[in-house]
Amino acid sequence: MLNNIFQTALHIEAPWFIKSIDFNEAKKRLDIQIDFKRGAKFSPQDEPDKSYSAYDTVEKTWKHLNFFEYECYLNARVPRVKNDEGKTRLITPPWNGVVKGFTLLFEALIIQLSQAMPVHSVAKIVGTTDHKIWRILDLYVEKAKANEEFSEITSIGMDETSVAKGHDYISLFVDLNKKRVIHISDGKGSDTVENFVEVFESKEGKATNIKDVSCDMSPAFIKGVKENLPEAQITFDKFHILKIINAGVDKVRRAEAIDNPLLKGTRYIFLKNDSNLTEKQRQKKTELCIANLNLKSVRAMNIRETFQQIYLADTLAEFERLLKKWYGWITRCQLPPMLKVAKTIKRHWDGVLRWKESLINNGILEGLNSILQAAKRKARGYKKTHFKTISYLLTGKLDLSQVNANCLPT
Repeated sequence: MLNNIFQTALHIEAPWFIKSIDFNEAKKRLDIQIDFKRGAKFSPQDEPDKSYSAYDTVEKTWKHLNFFEYECYLNARVPRVKNDEGKTRLITPPWNGVVKGFTLLFEALIIQLSQAMPVHSVAKIVGTTDHKIWRILDLYVEKAKANEEFSEITSIGMDETSVAKGHDYISLFVDLNKKRVIHISDGKGSDTVENFVEVFESKEGKATNIKDVSCDMSPAFIKGVKENLPEAQITFDKFHILKIINAGVDKVRRAEAIDNPLLKGTRYIFLKNDSNLTEKQRQKKTELCIANLNLKSVRAMNIRETFQQIYLADTLAEFERLLKKWYGWITRCQLPPMLKVAKTIKRHWDGVLRWKESLINNGILEGLNSILQAAKRKARGYKKTHFKTISYLLTGKLDLSQVNANCLPT
């Protein structure tokens, strides 16, 4: 009776059956012995249309899902067969995982846990090593990536992010329509775009299909797009432009704060949108905006806030008119950091205007990047190869069910 219960729970089907169950309370271990019926025939993976009788058997063990606090292992005599050419083939049992020594259900659990917590924590929970967990994740991601198809992608975002302290970078390439990371290149130079196109076209994508690219004003990215994506028009990301403007505002504030104690501890008042300020910060902002103070920092802040209003324009013509008006104002503001910002935007004028037509930005990519950085902090840093794996696992929307039908959709 007990054997039948476990056989149903484990989805063991003929010709396989559970022969015995050994429950060792002292070792906190459950061993399930699986056998096959005498005379059964099996089909090798490379010959699914043919079946052969067992030639001999090999004893194998797989780690399975824990039975409450007890570790559970499946043990079986795995048949070997000889095909018509006399070659010996080891039969793959239906519960066999992608990685040696694990069941498919156990690997599916590891995938699910690894999407929610650091790998080291997963290893402690399931009672195995970090190395084996990474082996599973690496293989699953590799197999799922091999099945991807990019023929319909026309709009991408790109951005670099740090892997570890110092200057170790990778570049992320995102499908802006499906909001997923589709490729990761080492470094942040123009060759990262060349590498992306090579992989993209190996998966039925065409470089000429890419019509829009959202990125920052990195000369390397601009060069890479122009040389490798001939039909693409660049949209300079609104979030990146605001970072540049905010940096200018902060330089004005820091310089003025040297001689003005009123500006001590006010950094975020000048960099946050009004809706994100606390009540105390909002009151302080009101005090600083009193006309007779004539603070340079307030003028710089007004430049930032006015720029954001430009993006509310209804038409491209209105957007361009407001941008020209804003540019004229900033060039007369007599604030060197903000004048530098104006020159940067002027150099990239077409890409700034392009936003009104493409309506794309790297907000999606920034959100995905924040997920990766949070994961990296929880795990106290990943090796670059593992960082790529966890990046795809968390943000790639991979179809892992093609690798293991027990995996939940991401």
